[in-house]
This record gives sequence, structure tokens and C-alpha cells, in this order.
Amino acid sequence: MFEGLDRVLSSKAPEFPKEGTWLNTLDPISIEKLRGHIVVLDFWTYCCLNCIHMIPTLSRLEDEFRNEPVVFIGVHSAKFEEEQKHENIEEAINRYGIRHPVIADDGMKIWRAYGANAWPTIIVIDAKGNIAYRKSGEQTGSSLGSVIEMLLDKSKEGGALAKSRIKIRIPEHKDKSVLLYPAKMSFSPDGRDFALSDSNHNRILIVDAKSGKAKRVIGNGKRGIADGGFSSCTFQKPQGVLWLDQKVYVADTENHALREIDLKSEKVRTVAGTGEQGWYYPFEFSGKGPDTKLNSPWDITYSDDKIFIAMAGFHQIWAYEPKSEFVFPYAGAGFENIFDGALPDAQFAQPSGIWADGNYLYVADSEVSGVRSIDIKKRFVSTLVGSGLFVFGHRDGTFADAKLQHPLGICSNDGTIYVADTYNSSIRTIDPKAGKVATLIGTPAMKSFCRFDDPNCDTLGLYEPSDVKVNGNVVYIVDTNNHLVRTFDMKEMMLKTLNIKL
Repeated sequence: MFEGLDRVLSSKAPEFPKEGTWLNTLDPISIEKLRGHIVVLDFWTYCCLNCIHMIPTLSRLEDEFRNEPVVFIGVHSAKFEEEQKHENIEEAINRYGIRHPVIADDGMKIWRAYGANAWPTIIVIDAKGNIAYRKSGEQTGSSLGSVIEMLLDKSKEGGALAKSRIKIRIPEHKDKSVLLYPAKMSFSPDGRDFALSDSNHNRILIVDAKSGKAKRVIGNGKRGIADGGFSSCTFQKPQGVLWLDQKVYVADTENHALREIDLKSEKVRTVAGTGEQGWYYPFEFSGKGPDTKLNSPWDITYSDDKIFIAMAGFHQIWAYEPKSEFVFPYAGAGFENIFDGALPDAQFAQPSGIWADGNYLYVADSEVSGVRSIDIKKRFVSTLVGSGLFVFGHRDGTFADAKLQHPLGICSNDGTIYVADTYNSSIRTIDPKAGKVATLIGTPAMKSFCRFDDPNCDTLGLYEPSDVKVNGNVVYIVDTNNHLVRTFDMKEMMLKTLNIKL
């Protein structure tokens, strides 16, 4: 989230709290047990996109040093209240395929003991148990790998290095569900079907909206960025989908790309992005889609002959023009914050949901727990709900009083804005005319919910939903951590599960 500076240190590494909860390992770990090893501590929180970007980098380094006494440990120091719950951290570990132990940093005790000041922060401990390196912000595998190699060589010369790597038992995670962390959906023009990003299965499903039957499976399930036929093409944890006529566009998030699915020819092609993560572009930039590096596109919508992209990694809204095939920044200066103003001056914070409604774009601005509005004609960004990077909660009421918690999905219908209030495991509604926020599904105190007027029932509630869409009288919800699609009939006021069948 924030950039930091390199610092070479020589202080003793503080011991982990004895009462600490260890996740993704069958054995508790201590600094003392790791004496003789190079230890890489990754201070992270699962909402943080910069932290997510570091996960594959750390995974590659784990492979590179798998035969050396090098141990990687995640220290989960939560930002949001919801992220403090151990079961939610476990879900994040599974979702992002983390292969090393993680300690839940309750109360941020470890964070303070080690002097971390930003997400992510990487701290490397040498074989003698001293802090040898610290850096905040995203960093490359080559630079971190060089630090590890230097410390290995130094420790070998001094005789401090362990002869072999300590054995750490990591539990197996089995995938048994039809969907695996589904992310976003988009309805066909006639409303009979919807496209669904089955994110951790690396595929897109075309689903009958009534029966739940998957009519088409697009992607072979492997991680990659291969174009081609439906059975041979590959994606990598796709998020946003957009159905336009006979084409479905995909925000292929971890490929940093925009993909196009032609339902008629049954072919997939990459229309923007190179497959590599991009960095900074000046606001005046405009480039050919396939030649331009994107940064974690999270959701997409269409208006004014443009596909608008919630470009979470750049903290901006981008636009892609299908006719010219050019892509460019549309709104946001690229700084992570909440600031209203003209398109080049406004600031967003990891925008993760976007929806076009007439002259307006509505944005779920996740890291400021906000909902933003973009007036396309006036070229101006305004805030409906949200006031800061560390202001969040679950509170209904006026725009000034209401609070959300890391929303990821958004849509509007008949003048009402619907929000997947992800970390509150709720669906919220926004009335722009009245200036009020209400809760449609979910309560601050519990996840269980089945009937609108009976919050004490034991029907399965929502669990960190990532998207919400309205089709007729039915609200469709991508219930991500439950690996389900849910429906809420606004006449019956009942929350149900749509069984997806392949």
C-alpha cells in the first residue's frame, strides 16, 4: 500500500507471542527453533492488493530456495475488523494459494515489535536471529532473492547456517466445490443467462439464470494467458465480467489483462494487457491495448462506447475503446486515497467494482470503504459514502453517518444502488435522492439470515460476497467465501441458493 525505504538493521528479532495462533501449519513455530535459518517475514493483510501482488513473488522464491535452510512466514496484521477473524484469514490463505505458515498477529503485537509501518513489509532475519533487512511496499523477486543469497553466503562462511531445512508440516487443502471463490457476474441482454467468473478454477461459466445449469465452460482450468478455443484457453483468477451482445469481456485480474470471449466463434483473445503487471502511466497516456501493461483490473462496465475498468492496482478508472482498441486512464491521479474533483485530480483507493447507469459510473472503492460517483458529462468525481482509508464499519443512515467495510461489488436498478458490502457479509442499498444507506441482507451481529423480518433463523448467511446484480425482482449475489451463487427474491424476501450444475 505504501512505499518504504531500505534499512539494514542488526537488532535481535523479537520472539513470536507464545499465545499466537498459527495457521496453515500443523506445528507452532518460534524464532528460537528457526536459529540457523534465513527467515523471511511477510507482514500482510488480505485486503491489500500490494500484499496480494507479493504472494506469487514469494512463492517463486520458496521454490528457488526449497533446498536451502530458508523459511518463509506470513504475519497477518489485519487492517479491517473482518480481517482479524482467524477463519477469514484461513479463507484468504486458501484463496491465494499460500504455501507457508501464517501467524495471526492479534492486536498487531508482532507488527509493533518489529517496527513494521506499511503493508506489505518484508523483514529478513539472519541465521543468528538478527534482523538484517527491512523494506516496505512491493518489491521484485530478484532484489529480495539477492538479499537471501547474500545472507546464505555470509552465514555459511561464519558457520551459523543450519545443515538442513527444518521440517514444517503444511496441511493439504482439497477442492471439492463446484465453484471455487467465484467473483463477479454479468447478465445476458435478455436476462436469461449470466456469465460468472469462477475465479480460483480459472474459468468463465455461462449459466442459465433459472436452473443454474452451466451451458458453457470457458477455460481449461489451468493458470495462464493462452488465447484460443474455449477448451484450450487459460485465465488466471479472473474477476469482473461484462456481457455485450455476443461477446463477454473479462477482467483477467492476475494476468493483468482484459480478455474478449466471442460466443459465436467460441474463441478467446487478449484485447489489452501483456500478461505482466504495469506500473505508472501519465494521465495523458493512450496506447494500443495489447501493447499496454495493466495492473490488476478488477471489474468492468460499458457506457459511452467505452469499456470502463476498475483498475485496482493503479487506483484509477481506465477505459478501453473496442473500435480503436486503445486503452487509457480515465479518472484518478493514481494516488491511494479518497479525494473528489475533476477526472485527472480525483483519488481512488483500490476500486474493485464499477457499474454504468446513464450518465453516471458508480464505483465500489474498497480500501476507503466507499461508493464513488463519476459524472461522465461533467467529468467529475464525487463521493456518496466513505471518508478515509481507516474509516469503516456497518452503520445505516445518511451518507454522512453510514459506514461500509471494504465493498467489492456494485450495481443499480430503478434508482437504487446495490452494494456487495464484502467484509460486512451484507448487501446494502443506497438511495441517491434521499441520501441514505440501508441494509437489505445481513446484520452487523450475525451472518445467519433467511427472512427479511426474522434475523434469528439459521439459514446459511452470506460470507464475503464479491458481487451483486439485479434481474427483474431477484437480486443475484456472488457469495464468494461460500463458493455459491445466491438469490434474494424481493417479493418473497427470502435468501436462497442457486445450485450451479456443470
